[in-house]
Amino acid sequence: MKKTAVITGASRGIGRAAALLFAQYGCNLALCCRKNSDLLQETAEEARNLGASCLTYTGDMGDPDCCAAFFGQIDRTFPAVDILINNAGISITGLFQDMSREQWQQILSSNLSSVFYLSQQAVRRMLTRHRGCIVNVSSVWGNVGASCEVAYSTVKGGINSMTRALAKELAPSGIRVNAAAFGAIDTDMNRFLSAEESRVLCQEIPMGRMGTPQEAALLLWQLCESPDYLTGQIVTMDGGWI
Repeated sequence: MKKTAVITGASRGIGRAAALLFAQYGCNLALCCRKNSDLLQETAEEARNLGASCLTYTGDMGDPDCCAAFFGQIDRTFPAVDILINNAGISITGLFQDMSREQWQQILSSNLSSVFYLSQQAVRRMLTRHRGCIVNVSSVWGNVGASCEVAYSTVKGGINSMTRALAKELAPSGIRVNAAAFGAIDTDMNRFLSAEESRVLCQEIPMGRMGTPQEAALLLWQLCESPDYLTGQIVTMDGGWI
């Protein structure tokens, strides 16, 4: 029986690359995004062309009611939830003292609350089968922090702590929880950089370039397929940068 993978933020970037790779490796997919429904449908169509059954949902995963509705749709379509990839997130850069309350609530909801609510939904289903895999998309800034990205670093650090704690709680039930802490990946999130800023950044990375979404997706797949004894880990992939 094909595994079912739930992937958030699947309309572009790492989420889209993960959806297509997981489809290629034989998974059925439940994909969601916050607002880019047209792009999400394009991802779904490509996944179907690779042989995957695929459902899509557009909504704010920082809202627990949307998470419940999304998983209700999954329950009506697939027999189980085997994998959850918590990829959805946003980035807000700027001076700490200039961040508004609205921006703080937005990044907290999109990047951290969504992981909490979605994981709750997935765990409730995985517990009945005593197996499952959750992989959270984190960042090197969750490991070490970044100037002018205090809020982003904070929520990614929260994801790292949640990963470690939840892994300990769920290990006796056969459910693994890990995170991938990525460095600079060539996605829309980094398109705010000018050509010169990108050049300077790549000079700082020993590998000499940004990572690709496909490389990031492959790490997510490998974490899902890793030995059962691997849980509670924050695996960093950054080209030797940090």
